[in-house]
Amino acid sequence: MRITLIQTDIAWENKTENLRRLREKLETLRGTTEIVVLPETFSTGFSMDAERMAEPADGETITTLRRWAQEYDVALTGSVMACEPGNPPTYHNRAFFLTPEGEAHFCDKRHLFRMGGEAERLTPGKERCIISYRGWRILPLVCYDLRFPVWSRNRRNDYDLLLYVANWPAGRRMVWDVLLQARALENQCYVCGVNRIGTDQFGYPHNGGSVIYSPKGKLLAHVADDTDGTATASLDLGALQVFRRRFPVWEDSDTFHLTEKGDNA
Repeated sequence: MRITLIQTDIAWENKTENLRRLREKLETLRGTTEIVVLPETFSTGFSMDAERMAEPADGETITTLRRWAQEYDVALTGSVMACEPGNPPTYHNRAFFLTPEGEAHFCDKRHLFRMGGEAERLTPGKERCIISYRGWRILPLVCYDLRFPVWSRNRRNDYDLLLYVANWPAGRRMVWDVLLQARALENQCYVCGVNRIGTDQFGYPHNGGSVIYSPKGKLLAHVADDTDGTATASLDLGALQVFRRRFPVWEDSDTFHLTEKGDNA
């Protein structure tokens, strides 16, 4: 499986410009990859103006991406600001995985970044979404989810590839670097992390750190810091399965039951 990271700056709350930039990159990647991974909230930046920025599943952004997935014959994954109708409506930081075959998968960010006001404005996800795609099982998670290993726990080899998309500031970059590699090692899976670059509307700089790790923690691909660019790696499912059989750490893992946050039962 060939997977490509797109590390880029994000034009603040400018969907048209961010989609234009993405299309330019997809043109250069045509025929070279099978999955393209975008940063968190790639079309708006980490804006908490959910009422204005969020879209339904049939909104402009997802509709455009579904068309491009078919046009460029790639799966596209990242996250967007999403809304669900209701009284009142709810808002979500929603991971998407859109295939060239026309399938669409969505999963909401579980751990909302309270220090940035996200927990006050958005509704958290309640379920993990493991996607089957061309023989691979893929778990997409979003940014702050990286800090919570229980949520990504690969209990019985449930998935093969773990994706994190982020707007992770440069000031906390060491955490990003260390935990991505740790997630690959502890879960015996491939891990892909894509982060943005540039300075956001609040003055926070982001310097990237987009990487792909093997199940043994080996760096397979990366985009240089502060660089608007892409990187592609080929992942070997057969090699992963052999490694899990020969070194079955997962068979000695502890069992546990997940409850809602704050529930001590």
